[in-house]
Parts: sequence; structure tokens; C-alpha cells
Amino acid sequence: MEKKIKTSNDNRIDYGVILPVFLLCLIGILSLYVALTHDPNGPSVARGVGMQIIWYIVGAIAIAVVMRINSKWIWKLTPYLYGAGLLVMGLLLKFYDQNLAASTGSKNWFRFGNVTFQPAELMKIAYILMLALIVTKHNTQVKVRTLKSDFWLIAKLMIISIPVITLVMAQRDFGTMLVFLAIFGGVFLMSGISWKIIGPVFAFAFIVGAGTIFLVTTESGREFLYTVGFKSYQFARIDSWLDPFHDTSGFSFQPAQGILAIGTGGMFGKGFNVSNIYVPVRESDMIFTVIGENFGFIGGAFVIFLYFILIYRMIRVCFDTNNEFYAYIASGLIMMLLFHVFENIGANIGLLPLTGIPLPFISQGGSSILGNMIGIGLILSMRYQNEAPVKKSRR
Repeated sequence: MEKKIKTSNDNRIDYGVILPVFLLCLIGILSLYVALTHDPNGPSVARGVGMQIIWYIVGAIAIAVVMRINSKWIWKLTPYLYGAGLLVMGLLLKFYDQNLAASTGSKNWFRFGNVTFQPAELMKIAYILMLALIVTKHNTQVKVRTLKSDFWLIAKLMIISIPVITLVMAQRDFGTMLVFLAIFGGVFLMSGISWKIIGPVFAFAFIVGAGTIFLVTTESGREFLYTVGFKSYQFARIDSWLDPFHDTSGFSFQPAQGILAIGTGGMFGKGFNVSNIYVPVRESDMIFTVIGENFGFIGGAFVIFLYFILIYRMIRVCFDTNNEFYAYIASGLIMMLLFHVFENIGANIGLLPLTGIPLPFISQGGSSILGNMIGIGLILSMRYQNEAPVKKSRR
């Protein structure tokens, strides 16, 4: 005989998730302080660091609130959150910050006085919830999985994904679009769809990716990509990735300076608050260069280790939960975080092209911090709300 019991509140809080997040936020404050101190064109140190701390506090409150919401309420709210997200993303096309659009080429920011906000960061959470809801509903309704039912599930996932991807593409935010595709891939992989479908899909994606790289490295290939909508700045970013030092007075300046900053940090770094190499946008997209220059390979490895611990704990929560809806939410959140970390650090060290994706919990940016903190709140709620079945001892 089994009965459900609730453990104490203290045991239901996963400190294995909270601790790495706290340490990453602390590293974020220190890194932002260094970046702003040595940036003559950036905001004041007091204002920049102060706003970051405020967002951390708001994020902590969001965690405390979200972790107390049970899955039934999340389930009911998900369609409304998804619909509201689409509405706000649509409004952004009309009321975007024109100054940031002129400097970045992307229409992905609202401006409220001196405060800017990127709705896509919260839309990522709503999108993950909607994917999880669709997959859970489908698996509940379909008792016997067939290729036909799997294709029907894919169609459902595409129906809710196409509006999101379309709006992000209209905002000209290629990096954020890649994040949404990564989230889709993570939930798609964990949804129970047959490997007879998953195998060819991932093979096709690999062929498209490899083919695109081949096309951008040839003149005829570039002419073809121009005809299908590729822009000059996108080719410039790819060229800067393939050879970061080929145009250090132009598009390659940022990646080249970032590699130099990390490289000069050596094994142990130059010490806290030392910045001998100027790197543009260091407080956000290039924040890892601060860590590399100040604390060297050891500091960078420690940050990666913290992310490893956090992702490992999230995976543990995903496997421990007895709620299928929660499990798919965790899958999407893990993929989102993993892609952010891999792409940001990879771009900073020259492994991947720059796409403007922030480093979770460390980069400056209130919308990014809030979105990630809500995601952590959802992960914590999986254990906080979980009522694990406990077997009664037999006599």
C-alpha cells in the first residue's frame, strides 16, 4: 500500500540548484563592476551595478513566488501566458526602441524611460510551458504510439512554434531564434517521438548546417545565400568567426579583442579589476572576457563548473519528478540554459560566431535575469510541490 506524504519545507528546497545560481550572480556583480569601471562609453558603475542588483532581487522574489505555484495552476495559466507573449512580441514590431534598432539592427527591445526590456526572454519561458503542455496532453490522449500519432504531435508542436519563430525573425534577432530552435529540439528529443523520425530530422538539420557553412566559404555559395535573404553583416560575422584577426578595424574587432583579453589572462589571470584590453559590449555579450582576463583559465573553468553543477542538478530534478508536465518543462529549461552557456562562451573564445546571446545570471540585462530566474523557480517548484509516493512497510 502506498500513501503520499509531504516532506518538510526545508527538505523540499533544492539547495543544489540555489547555490550555483547564487555564486553565478555574485560573479556577475564582480564582473559587471570591472566591465563598467573600464568602459568610458558605458553607464556609471554605481547605476549599472545597482540596477543589476535590483534585478537579482526581483529575480529572487520571482523564484520564491513561482516555486510555490503548483503544476495545476501552471497548466491552466500556460495558454494565457503563451497568448500574452505572442501579443507583446507582436506589439514590439511597432513600438520597438529605435535607437537600439539603429545600433544593433534588431527590433527586440521596448524602452520605458531609461529602462529597456526584451520580451523574448520571458517568451522563452511561455514557449517552454506551451511545448510541455502540448506534449503532455498528446501523450495522455494517445495510449499506443505510432508513426502517425508522432507526426500528429510534430504538427501540433509546429503550430505553436511557427508564430514564435516568425515574430523573432521579424525582429531580426538571429541569436534569439537559435535559442527557440534549441528549446524546440530539446523538448522534441524528450517527447517520446520514434527514433525513426528523430534520426532523419537531426540528420537533415546536420546536413543543412554543414551545407550552409560550405556555402558561406565559397563565392558561388554566397551569391546563392544572398538570393535567399542573407545579409552582408551576417557574412561579416561568419568571416570574423572563421578568421577573427582578418579585419580588426571592422567587424572582427570585437571577437579579436575578446580572444586577446582571455588569452592574456593566462592560467591565473591578471587579478581583480584589471582591464588592459578594450572589448566592446563587455558588460553583456562579452562578459566572459572579464572573467578570463581577471581570473584566467582557472576562473573560467570554475564558472563552467558552476554551470555544469547547475545543469546536472536540473537533470536530476527532471528524472526525479513524478509529474510528466514538469519533466518536459525541465527539458526545455535545460536546453535553453545549455545553449546560452555554450553559445556565449563559445563565441567569446572564438569557437562559435557572435550572436548576441547573454551569459545566464552573469551578463548585464534585467529581462534575461528575470527570465532565467523564473526558469529556476519552475525547477525548484518541481521538488517543492512534489509529493513522492512512499511505500508503507510490510509486517
